[in-house]
Parts: sequence; structure tokens; C-alpha cells
Amino acid sequence: MTNPGVDLAALPPLRVVPDARWRIREALAGAGRRIAVFDDDPTGSQTVHDVAVVTVFDPEEIAAGLDGPGSTCFILTNTRSMDETDAVALNTRVGRTVFELGRRLDAPIDVISRSDSTLRGHVIAEVSALDAVRREVLGRGFDGVLLIPAFLEAGRFTAGDVHWARVDGEPTPVGETEFARDATFGFTASDLREFVAEKSRGTIAPGQVHSLTLDDIRRGGSQRVAEILAGVTDGAFVVVNAVDYADLDVVVLGLLEPQVAGKAFLYRTGPSFPQALAGLDPRPPLTASDIWPADRPGGHGLVVVGSHVGLTSRQVAVAQERGGIVEVELDVPAVADPTRRDAHVAEVTARVVDALAGSDVLLFTSRTLLRDTDPAASLDIARQVSTAVITVVRGAVAGSASGSGPAWVVAKGGITSHDVAVRGLGIRRATVLGQLLPGLVSVFQPVEALPEVVGVPYVVFAGNVGDENTLAYVIDLFSGRTAQ
Repeated sequence: MTNPGVDLAALPPLRVVPDARWRIREALAGAGRRIAVFDDDPTGSQTVHDVAVVTVFDPEEIAAGLDGPGSTCFILTNTRSMDETDAVALNTRVGRTVFELGRRLDAPIDVISRSDSTLRGHVIAEVSALDAVRREVLGRGFDGVLLIPAFLEAGRFTAGDVHWARVDGEPTPVGETEFARDATFGFTASDLREFVAEKSRGTIAPGQVHSLTLDDIRRGGSQRVAEILAGVTDGAFVVVNAVDYADLDVVVLGLLEPQVAGKAFLYRTGPSFPQALAGLDPRPPLTASDIWPADRPGGHGLVVVGSHVGLTSRQVAVAQERGGIVEVELDVPAVADPTRRDAHVAEVTARVVDALAGSDVLLFTSRTLLRDTDPAASLDIARQVSTAVITVVRGAVAGSASGSGPAWVVAKGGITSHDVAVRGLGIRRATVLGQLLPGLVSVFQPVEALPEVVGVPYVVFAGNVGDENTLAYVIDLFSGRTAQ
């Protein structure tokens, strides 16, 4: 049955706490608390700034990312691309590292299991894995799990316990959107209490799921939130309704009292909540002077496009029409052919290196998606293409020795951005400078990476975000064609 919609005007009036973020930061610092964000997709840092991101599971890098009271570190687990067994194993491994670090520092570490704002991901499995490993290391699990999928910048919010996504400008129950029909993570429920029951395969009943309503948050304030959370036990889920960042601020302020009393909560969230939990003040979109405070350096940039979604292809077409960039195509059929692969990759690498000496370069995989009737064979083709892209990127970086390596890098597509960062640029740890658009397109500044790319801006650009002009805008900003 189609939901009749949500009347946002009928909601209780917004409760705004002017000094909320300052109070949150003070509480974090006072408690020595850190925040570790287990990010199941490389684009999840899209609402935060001046925080660490690590792409490897080395305890030393994670410790460096959580090096002081109030620090926040995103750990790119990328588990949405894994099957459930592998996702559980990785959450267990990284969870053990984080909890052991907290024990060694004698400091509380909050854990956010950051996932998709349209509810796709290993929800129950990852939550259960993190609870189990916390019990193993610290002797007790979480008192509750706050489910907060809001991504406010993208029009995804929760009201009346129903999660909504704006589709063509209209709030739509998420269970009625295309996201709910995902081949791997599909679901039917839009009411988040029913969603938890559905994903638990009936082991959790909707009535066992608590709720922080907008009445609780807006009329009762942080004290009412604290009262409700004080009564949550045994790892129960709590649906958090939120339509505005002010709602999230009240929830975080309400967490402070239960935490002082010894309560521990896990957060399963979309992109918006990490900003509030860390007490970060909103930051406007980055300008060139934010990215390069000492003025733009010389050299040219490399744009790597691997995503095949329709929007990406349209964005590439607009960037091509805009001109001012050398286009180099990596031919997927040639990469899939063992007799042609090595020669083709070598040729493309040489063309990219030569072009970077005098121009920005757009490296893109051929737009026709090559598939096989055998799923395993299709996956093998995808891996071959990914390896070829990484080989070209590594070759371009090596050109830095002669001064022709990229001065900036943009990677388009979730999987592409992860592979380019980890395997192409060797990024182990970076700082998230901020975003190029509200809630979209983060810029990383590599701290631990291949020597040639330390400090080189790296843009993480998901495949299906922005409009047709967004990629061209990003290229113009980095190449200096956009006035800032």
C-alpha cells in the first residue's frame, strides 16, 4: 500500500540549541572520548571535515587517526562490496583493534557503523559482529544500537519512525523506492521498527525496537532523550527520528548523561550523524584557496572514471564537451583479452603520462559494460579492468619523478575511488578537508601514501551523485577555470 506521505509542517517545532556543537566538543574532550567510524563504502565522509580517514587495518595507522581526545577517524572497511561472511570477519578484526586501543588508552571510543542512507548493507550481521567483539575485548556488549540512517543533505530523513527519501523532490517511503529493490540488500519495510524485524528474519519483533520520536526530541529535549536511553538494555535497537541537524544535536546532547553513567551505544547510521556526534560545525563547500592555502601549484590533474551508471556517463559527456582536457579511453574488451591486455595497458599508460606533461587528463573505461553469462566470469572481467586502471594510475604517479605526475586526482565511482586510493595511490591515511558540494564529493589530503602523492588532493566522487554538470564543475575548479 502506498504511504500517503508526511506533513512536515505538522511536526513539532524545531528545538535549536545554539551552543550544541561546542558543548558536544567539550564533552568529548573532557571524557577523552574518540570516535571510530567503520565506513562500509568509501564515500561516507561526505558531511565531515578535518578528520582522519584510514584505508588499511594497521593498528598503528588507526591509532594515529585516533591520536587525541575528541578525534574522529573513518576506517574504510568497504564491506558493502563483500558478502556477509567476509563483512563479519572484517568488522570483527577492525573492532578488536579499536576496542583494544581504547583499553590501552583507558579512553572510551564510540563506534559508528556507517552505511547507506537508503538502508542497504549488512545491518544485523555487522551490528552483531561489533557487539560480540566488544564483549570479547571489554567484557560487555552495547546497551543499545541507535539506528540513524538520515542523510539530510540528500533529502533522506526519518519521521513517524518511517524513513523517507526524496524522489523527484517528493518525500517517498524508502521501501517504495528503487533502493529497496536492490539485488543484494533489498527490503520491503519503510517503518524502521519493521525494517529491523525484517532484516533480523523475525528474531527481533517490531515491539522490541525502541523509538526516539520527534515529540521526544523536540518537546522533551535532551533530558527526555537521556531518560529513554537510560532504559535501553541488552543491545536493543532504537529508531532515531530526525529531519534536521538540530534533531541530531539534541540526541547527542541526550547521550551525554547516560554515557557518564556507564551506558555504551553503537550507532548504525547514514552520513549525517557523524558530524553531530563529533560536534563538528558545518563547513561550506571547499574553494581552491581552502584546498591550496599557499596558492595553486603547477601541474595538471588526472580524472579516473570507472562507474558505469547512467548519470556518470552523462557527466563524462558534459566534461568532454567542455573541452580543455585530454581524453584517454581504456578499452574493456582489450583488457579482457589476454593476448591484447598488456600491450593495451602499456599504451594507455604511456599516453596518460605524456598528456599529463601539458594537460589535465580524463582516463575512462569504455562505456559499454562487458558482461558474461557466468557471474564468476563477469566478476573476473571487473577485476581485470580494475587492475588495468590501477596499473595506469601507478604509471601516472611514477611520472612524478620527471615532474609530470598528477597535481590532483579525481576518482569517479565508489569501487573505483577505493581502488585508486588504496592500490593506485597507496593511501594509508589521509585528512578529510571537506566537500566540494553540500554533503557530496569529499576531498582527501594524503598523509601516509606513495611519496609522490603525499599532500596531493584526492577527490572521492561517488558514481550516482550530483547532476550532469557536476564532474565538469569539479574539473574546472581544480584546473583553475572556475573563479574562486
